[in-house]
Amino acid sequence: MEEEFHELTDRVRAELRSPQDLVAYERLLGLARKNTPAGREELARMLVAVERPLWAREIAAFILGCAGDKRAFETLVLLLNYRDPVRCATAAHALARLGDPRTARAAAALATNPLRTAYALHPVRLLAELRAPQSVPALIATLERLLTPHNPYWRVALACVEGLGALGDRRAVPALTTAVAHPRLAAAAAASLARLGVHEDVPEPAEPGAAGGGAGESVPRQGAERGEGTGGSGGSGPDVSERR
Repeated sequence: MEEEFHELTDRVRAELRSPQDLVAYERLLGLARKNTPAGREELARMLVAVERPLWAREIAAFILGCAGDKRAFETLVLLLNYRDPVRCATAAHALARLGDPRTARAAAALATNPLRTAYALHPVRLLAELRAPQSVPALIATLERLLTPHNPYWRVALACVEGLGALGDRRAVPALTTAVAHPRLAAAAAASLARLGVHEDVPEPAEPGAAGGGAGESVPRQGAERGEGTGGSGGSGPDVSERR
């Protein structure tokens, strides 16, 4: 947790806008260092307190989540569904350590929601890390949906491909075999298939200027390169309403 926590606190410190913010920030760090039952109770109250800034709730939820305190669940899922990739990554790290059975269901709902594909990268990676019963079906469904011509969310598709290879479930073979035909996914899909005992040749790259399509061939905008494209601004997974 140490490295991720320091990255979080350094990022938050740069967001502070007033002396009062700095005082509140230092108090949060003090509670984290003490790591006492009374301190965790105070952190849990911060999650539901009115008008607490997002950064304060993020720090409190991260500390509690990494400690296995399930009171952090809803705030962490909200952050996993947030449009800032850095906050998504931080939430995913804590959720992977929370040990709450609701986590996989929430991550699967976010990953498979077509309105949230732009923000699905970290839910997809979290599903692979959790190795839950929901992981393989959700990753297959998400990958199959993204194997369409000129889909900009190739990084999300790539995370699905890599996750399915790591999970080692042969139910993924048909989707991975289809992914081999997509240039940006081909090498990873072939590697994942090899882990499942299936060997596929990677197609030769198309000649420059040749017509093509698929998840790997369109040139995404900068946001889509991070798995964040502009594909939808509404909808979220269960157990949490979207607040921005």
